[in-house]
Amino acid sequence: MAAPAGPPPVPLLVPRDGTLTPLTDPIELQRLATRMTGSGDAGPVALDAERASGFRYSARAYLVQLRRADVGSVLIDPIPLRDLEPLQPALARSEWVLHAASQDLPCLAEIGLRPRTLFDTELAGRIAGLPKVGLGPLVEQMLGLGLEKGHGAADWSVRPLPAAWLNYAALDVEVLLELREAMISELDAQGKLDWAREEFAALVAAAPPAPRVDPWRRTSGIHKIRDRRALAVIRALWQARDAYASQRDIAPHRVLPDTAIVAAAVAAPTSVADLVALPLFAGRGQRRQADRWMAAIAAAQRLPESALPPTKTPLDGPPPPARWKEKNPDAAERLAAARQALTALGEAVKVPLENMCSPELVRRVCWSGAGSQREIEQILADGGARQWQIALVAGPLAGVVVR
Repeated sequence: MAAPAGPPPVPLLVPRDGTLTPLTDPIELQRLATRMTGSGDAGPVALDAERASGFRYSARAYLVQLRRADVGSVLIDPIPLRDLEPLQPALARSEWVLHAASQDLPCLAEIGLRPRTLFDTELAGRIAGLPKVGLGPLVEQMLGLGLEKGHGAADWSVRPLPAAWLNYAALDVEVLLELREAMISELDAQGKLDWAREEFAALVAAAPPAPRVDPWRRTSGIHKIRDRRALAVIRALWQARDAYASQRDIAPHRVLPDTAIVAAAVAAPTSVADLVALPLFAGRGQRRQADRWMAAIAAAQRLPESALPPTKTPLDGPPPPARWKEKNPDAAERLAAARQALTALGEAVKVPLENMCSPELVRRVCWSGAGSQREIEQILADGGARQWQIALVAGPLAGVVVR
């Protein structure tokens, strides 16, 4: 028999201070910085940023929200401001509280804001083993409050921003400080607070991700293509699209969808007329850019065989697990046993497998056939695993890997 449902969440519809007007004046920004620096308050600060990833090429912040006890909630429009560096000294004294911090830290760094310490409520929820870690479900579960969602994927580059969007943005930071306290209590009760602190410190210390090798290989549908000449066409069209999208600051899929790129590679048109005869290139927008796309296709078709891309990028690490039985049966057996052991461990400590140890690191350990637990610990450390993760998983991995 199902447990009786608890009281419904209390809906949060309007910020405590009403609808806020985003700060846009550099002088007002400096006044805010002076006020925050002079207040003597170094308590935690809730931060969030809104982007327009589905609409714009860049991942820049189009709105920044913050809340600290001394200033309440503030919305800042970074577009008319050169950067938000005047706030850095004041904010650096505080622990930043973000939800899914890895999504917002890069765009905040672009405008001069970098944390010294942080608390990630989404990551805290994962380590605590909570079933849903989105901001809305987490706030409902931990605080009994209901956040109205629906504007996160909006085009935040539009101006002026609608009042409903501004309320949504302000409410997100309004709950973060209280959520932090609830998550600290939950993690402490489970004996996992130190684990979480290690994860947060790793987020602060992490270097920017390295550029992807051959990013064009992530084109949706490319797995169907085996011909190297067709792959060259995909590469050329992807690069032409990327350059144009960057120039116009438009999301690449809005310039030319992946399905159109793959269709052109399969059809191998030899003229603009052939290209626009393809259904995915028949629209007005694609016809206007047909010369651009055909030039990229023609350049790929003229390449000598030696310049064509290989069918697959050379691997940095073990091959895909689906090929292990053929290439290394012993490693395949180790991987199956490791997954079973770590799944049981994850259920026991209530931590998702991917947060306990990255799947890539598990594969590296199993492929290596390490001869001791110390070797396994070194592989994990070299791969960036935190000390709490190494202490948790090295023993179980050694039990199935070391023979």
